[in-house]
Formats: sequence, C-alpha cells, structure tokens
Amino acid sequence: MYLRGDQVLVRVTERGDPVSADGRVEIRYKADAPKAYRASSANLLPVVGAAILPDEHCVDLSASGTGARAATSSPARTSEKKQGNAVALAPVDGATVIAYADGACSGNPGPAGLGLVVLEAHMTLERSEYLGHATNNIAELTAILRVIDAVPDPTRPLVVHTDSQYSIGVLSKGWKAKKNQSLVAELRERIAERRAFRVVYVPGHAGVFYNERADALAREAVTSRSTNERRLPPRETSA
Repeated sequence: MYLRGDQVLVRVTERGDPVSADGRVEIRYKADAPKAYRASSANLLPVVGAAILPDEHCVDLSASGTGARAATSSPARTSEKKQGNAVALAPVDGATVIAYADGACSGNPGPAGLGLVVLEAHMTLERSEYLGHATNNIAELTAILRVIDAVPDPTRPLVVHTDSQYSIGVLSKGWKAKKNQSLVAELRERIAERRAFRVVYVPGHAGVFYNERADALAREAVTSRSTNERRLPPRETSA
C-alpha cells in the first residue's frame, strides 16, 4: 500500500483488508527490514493490482527478537493465496473494475448530489454530479447507475461498493420498490445485461478511503451545485 506517498508492506487479512488494532496497522518499509512500525489505517491507500504476499515474504521479527510485532497476528499464508481475495480494496487484474458510489442530500428531499470513484488498473475516474431536487435514495441509486455508465462494456466484471442498504435491497435482495420504481427497473435491466456484477455493502463514515472519497464528492456536488469529472493515475486519488 501507499503511506503518504511511500510504498510499504502492510499486514492484511486474506481479503486484503489491513489488520487493525486500535486503528493502527503493522507496516514495513522493506521485506528484510529488521523493524516494523505502526501506521493509522486512515493513512493507507491500496496499490492497484498489488498481490497479497505470504508472511514468509518478510523477515520473521519474532525469531530475531527485534522490531515490533503486530498486536493482532494473522496465520502464515502460503504462496497459493489467490489475489482475488483483495477485490474489496482495488482491482487485481486488467479486467475487473472496482467502484465506490455514494449519494448525498440536504433535506431529503432537497438539493442532492452523487459521487463515485471507479478504479481500473491504469486509471481512476472521479465524478461529482449535482442532481437538483431529489431524495437520498434517488442519489444513491443514480450513483450506481453512473458507475455502470462509466463501464459500458458488459463483459467486464464490475464490483460496486455502496453504504446504502436500500440500494442493495432493491437491486440484489429482491426488495419490492415502493418508490423510485422506474429508476430501480432501469438499474435492474442494466445489471441483467452484464456478465458479472456485484453490489457490495461498505459501512459509511468508517474510514474506508474510497468510500469516504465518494461521500466527499457527493457532498461537494450539493455544495457547489455543479458537476465535475476527472481521470487520474491510481496513485493520485489521495489528492
């Protein structure tokens, strides 16, 4: 992962999530470094396409008696661990697209906006869009729709993260849409056209970097009453 611009090694779970103890994570600047450090998980940014390495990749600090051990130690992982476990954080191949979508509303209904971050191996798309007068649920659903618009190739696997339980319910759990029926129907139709699509719940305001970024973009749209889009190298998403 990146830590304030430096690429570091981070202790992670089998899914690729940082192993956090009291909000801090074990990091090393090099695999053979004789010392480990702790960094705030909020300051870590995934390296797009990075593999999950086995514990044996790094020097065993417990054997040498130097450095810091992680307060929460994970079992040793073998080289057979699949990179696909990291899908919740960032793309692991050139085909899979990972996205974070969020909506914001001042009033509900009221001035509404959406934000999205679309992560590809070679590029990151950020979009902040003002929707006018709408509800929060409309903003959340429209954010997911805009992600699909941004990845028009239906053969590309697409994973969309959202903190909207409502969106997940009407799109993947069979909830009946009592409102926003035309928007939900359009989304269901677009999703059905895709070869591989998943919508994944991510807790809001929990320090998940890209979800926080999508939230900031949505709120920016409401405040500025404007729509903006930019494409960045993956590393520059912390700007």
